Amino acid sequence: MSKAIPEPVTKLIDAFSRLPGVGPKTASRLTYYLLRAPDDVSLKLSDALRDLKAQTRFCSVCYNITVEDPCQICSDPRRDHHVIAVVEEPLDVLAIERTGSYDGVYHVLHGAISPVNGIGPDDLRIRELVKRVQEGGALEVIVATNPGLEGDATAMFIQRELAGKGVKVTRLARGLPVGGDLEYVDSVTLTRALQGRGEL
Repeated sequence: MSKAIPEPVTKLIDAFSRLPGVGPKTASRLTYYLLRAPDDVSLKLSDALRDLKAQTRFCSVCYNITVEDPCQICSDPRRDHHVIAVVEEPLDVLAIERTGSYDGVYHVLHGAISPVNGIGPDDLRIRELVKRVQEGGALEVIVATNPGLEGDATAMFIQRELAGKGVKVTRLARGLPVGGDLEYVDSVTLTRALQGRGEL
């Protein structure tokens, strides 16, 4: 960066640009916004970041982000603890919860198997999932990893690890989006929709 820009400004631009989805231009815009904003905006941001690191942890049961351990979902007696949805990220828990149609519990892997990115099974929370299933109580594990090479590789690995453990392993159905036209659907999605068809 130019020597005309003070070091604290360049440090914050650099810090913002390390965030996913934030490029140098957006990082600069955010930094200059905070410079012009009232002091309380910057202070609230700084407090929120400090609280994020100080008050949150991973649930010791499902590895979702929580303030209390175990998390509210794992400690809720109204949830079906016999069904575990395995997801890649905490945001996936939010997506499923928004549907209001799932009352089981979760297991967050914190990623997917990706040899290209150097992420193997030991880098994820798969061992903890297997231990959780072996300790009993689970009747079904729903593998809800993202569709694609990494999600499919993760799903296959989980299926192999849970084989013979007395638990039913299922995968989220894939198919056509609501409101979609067949002529615009890719062949892989259409093939999977045909294979996963259900009775009316």
